Amino acid sequence: MKNKIIILSFFLIFVLTGMAQDTKESLDTYLKIAAENNPGLKAKFSDYMAAMQKVPQVGTLPDPQFAFGYFINPVETRIGPQKATLELKQAFPWFGLLRSKEDVAAELAKAKYEVFENSKSNLFFEVKTAYYNYYFMEKAIKITKENMEILRIFKNLSLVKIENGNASIVDELRVELELNDLENQLALFIDSKKVFLIKFNNLLNREANELIDVPEELWQDKLPYENVILMDSIYNNNHEVKSIDHKLNAFVNQERTAKLEGMPKFNIGVNYIIIGKNPHSSDPNNGDDALLFPSIGVTIPIYRRKYKAMIEETKYLQSAEIAKKADKRNTLNTIFENTYKEFSDSERRIYLNNRQSEIAKMVLDVLITSYSTNSKDFEEVLRIERQLLGYKLAEQKAITDKNAAIAFINYLLGN
Repeated sequence: MKNKIIILSFFLIFVLTGMAQDTKESLDTYLKIAAENNPGLKAKFSDYMAAMQKVPQVGTLPDPQFAFGYFINPVETRIGPQKATLELKQAFPWFGLLRSKEDVAAELAKAKYEVFENSKSNLFFEVKTAYYNYYFMEKAIKITKENMEILRIFKNLSLVKIENGNASIVDELRVELELNDLENQLALFIDSKKVFLIKFNNLLNREANELIDVPEELWQDKLPYENVILMDSIYNNNHEVKSIDHKLNAFVNQERTAKLEGMPKFNIGVNYIIIGKNPHSSDPNNGDDALLFPSIGVTIPIYRRKYKAMIEETKYLQSAEIAKKADKRNTLNTIFENTYKEFSDSERRIYLNNRQSEIAKMVLDVLITSYSTNSKDFEEVLRIERQLLGYKLAEQKAITDKNAAIAFINYLLGN
């Protein structure tokens, strides 16, 4: 009996521990796979590339116009009848208009790029949290199974004492109740693990049941900056804020474009007239085609209401983006404070549950010794054992919550 108790106590001291792996290489590899394969991210990148193609479109001169005219009744001239005319005309906008349009398109494309970068940061956050949650489910399954083994040892111990007439059958039934609860909890953990496995693999766009390589013990991430400068860093680096800034720049340039649209436009053209020979003319130029020198025209934008409305439209759009930026900063501030609270809470829970686990182990050892000698406090043994399980699970959950909070702060920072 003493040997059993010593073995059990030894097992309780070292149960639920493993070799810690502080490397993040596997997670970094998964992030790279997600960045390359995720279809949603590919769609955002295609949106950006499509927006980039707008720049050469708006920065190019309008196509030249070519016209051909044929005289059904030729117009007689001194050097012969005019049979047909060819006209080539090119329009030129006011100076700087094309460059201004390019600036608008370029800024809107940059805004799309920031949307793509934000999607990538969000994807990394989702991959990390799915990875951490999958790790927790693996750990929870392992811890629960080990606690079930402990309960089976308790059951065997109670059976020995019942056979010797030193304990009641109630002790065995209490163990059965605990085992049944743990079996149900284990089934939930297994089902949840499958959900996170599928979610993780879908984010990487690979086979749903492909296994995930997680460490035996999860590392604890650290904040990238001190708390006092984190908020300023978020304001300066958040991709959603940057996207708003680029849209604002686009609308500032669009206002300038609207003003230039209201300026005159020029047209330069050249005419070529095909002339037939006049049999009754002795002119030396008889039958020679005529090339007229370039003609110059001006398009005068006299209907000003349209251009004034275009300018006012861009001013309203600028005001909207300024308001959006202020609202986004307020939202980011609220989100960050809440996330930092979760980070701080997780750190406290890690320390608390680790300390509580150590105390619970010592209490359990004392109770086991007491039970082995006088068959009392068996219910208390089971209660403390249940608490020990809860503390171990809570500690692992706190570690995953801490890493998830830091992952979200990195997302807010645009990392």
